[in-house]
Amino acid sequence: MVQLGWKAGPEQYGPVELLEYAIAADKAGFDLLDVSDHFHPWSEAGQCPFTWTWLGAAAVQTSKIRVGTGVTCPILRYHPAIIAQATATVSCFAPGRTYLGVGTGEALNEYSVTREWPEYQERLERLEEAIQLIRALWSGQEVSFRGDYYQTQKAKLYTPPATAIPIYISALVPHSARFAGKYGDGLFSVGGKKPELYRQMMQSFKDGAREAGKDPSRMPRLIELNVAYTESIDAAIQEQIKYWAGTYIPALFAQKIYTPEMSEENGEAVGPETIKKTGCFSPSSDDHIQFIQQYIELGFDTIILHSPGPDQRAFIERYSRDILPKIRTMTQSQPVLG
Repeated sequence: MVQLGWKAGPEQYGPVELLEYAIAADKAGFDLLDVSDHFHPWSEAGQCPFTWTWLGAAAVQTSKIRVGTGVTCPILRYHPAIIAQATATVSCFAPGRTYLGVGTGEALNEYSVTREWPEYQERLERLEEAIQLIRALWSGQEVSFRGDYYQTQKAKLYTPPATAIPIYISALVPHSARFAGKYGDGLFSVGGKKPELYRQMMQSFKDGAREAGKDPSRMPRLIELNVAYTESIDAAIQEQIKYWAGTYIPALFAQKIYTPEMSEENGEAVGPETIKKTGCFSPSSDDHIQFIQQYIELGFDTIILHSPGPDQRAFIERYSRDILPKIRTMTQSQPVLG
């Protein structure tokens, strides 16, 4: 069955207010809570609380919703062993509800605090090694790890995970989707691209999974979609521009753009029409259902809804009332393609 998630945006909200929305999303019946893991926000107007402290609070203040990161970069500002410990502890508060999303990161969050920003291929190699180390530590056994990038000596998690923690790997192109299939437990992507790209990614993901001896039909495929379900469409789009404009320009994810001010400058070319093309900004529930359905038909089975505002609580309540039940009813008899 399709899972429907809510995106928690610490780039926009402070930790206390964001926690209130997380509790509301849990009560409203969202299946999954996904939260960014950044050191810097995308703009000077934003906020950026520490995600792992916040996740612990969210874990104990919710009871049903799955909680995890979208996504953590466990290769530069974090040592992989620290992420292994952090996720293990969250799982003790939310057993069976904890997952870890990982990716190769952005200079905005990594170079800014380490002055390191290797080329993409090295970051991918680091990520492969980090995943190996994290999984080894989750076993609860002593780990003396000898990698090209990370070393441990009899490291051990004395508080191991309460239950198994799946790792979902971020991918925006077919090459990284294949990596996700091979080394991850699922795929994590973002919306707004051309359908053919997602078809290629899905095939690459399946190929990678099968290469590793896994069944791709049993591996979750998550996608984050930008939406606004409100009569105040212009206000919602302006919120998106205010906090996330930089993310619409690919250079942010490849170049050494390492301050919120630089990210803002990167996004100066982004206007309302660009935003509208990459999401669903409409007061019509039918528009949202149709928008989500197209991604389900492309093979995604976990849809994460990110709304920039202007009223987050109203979005959670209205979306859970008007749209989530209809999506669930429609997809009960329409399994996602494996």
